[in-house]
Amino acid sequence: MVKKDINHSADLTSLINIMKTLRDPENGCPWDIAQDFNSIAPHTIEEAYEVFDAIQSRNWENLKEELGDLLLQAVYHSQMAEELGLFNFEDVIRKICNKMVLRHPHIFSDNKYKTSINEQTKFWETIKEKERKKTSQGTTFSGIALSLPALLRSLKIQKRVSRTGFDWTTIKPLFAKLAEEINELKLAQELNDKVQIKEEIGDILFSIVNLARHLETDPEDALRSANIKFIKRFEQMEAFALRGGVDFDKLDQDQMNELWDKIKKEPDNNT
Repeated sequence: MVKKDINHSADLTSLINIMKTLRDPENGCPWDIAQDFNSIAPHTIEEAYEVFDAIQSRNWENLKEELGDLLLQAVYHSQMAEELGLFNFEDVIRKICNKMVLRHPHIFSDNKYKTSINEQTKFWETIKEKERKKTSQGTTFSGIALSLPALLRSLKIQKRVSRTGFDWTTIKPLFAKLAEEINELKLAQELNDKVQIKEEIGDILFSIVNLARHLETDPEDALRSANIKFIKRFEQMEAFALRGGVDFDKLDQDQMNELWDKIKKEPDNNT
């Protein structure tokens, strides 16, 4: 019987030992033993998003739990790496400690100095650029993860390219470029060219990310806000219909559009 109240110490050693026990080939958990880097990676991404959700909802108790889940992911990957003789959790900690000290010479060096947020950001990018060039794959796009959300990855790609000098110098041509891509999509649609339609939609999204970057707006955050706004309005439509004794699913398109316009005119929805 498992005790309901388990009071482990709050140091990392307890968590590391729990993971070693779970992964023990003879007496561990069959599920945990069967996992590898590829099978655990999606869980790592999911936990990171759940941390973000807890922060967005300002649910601090939930954030405490989600941060623990995310920490477990780091311990999990480190344990699998140790079993393969690659590295262990101490190596992970040592690596990040060294990185943080090296990237903050204004704090940790003997000659401390003041720096602004913008200056520090530029300094970090310079340091990261040097680190990329030390690797055998030190290209312009090295270090931009393939698994990032597409909008975020697009933004990082464009920022990286901008530092080479390949960028728009004014914002007006960006609107013209977006209009050009939309016209190309219309033509592809008229031709019913599915391959071209996909390509043109991609070009439009890429152009929108570029426009957002020049307008100093995070496109991922902007789309996230748009999703929330749409869900809120749609749920208000459903609630409005319910209060009126109307089956929302049986409304025709014109009735739904009329209801949508009514909801948009509400004081909290006029943006």
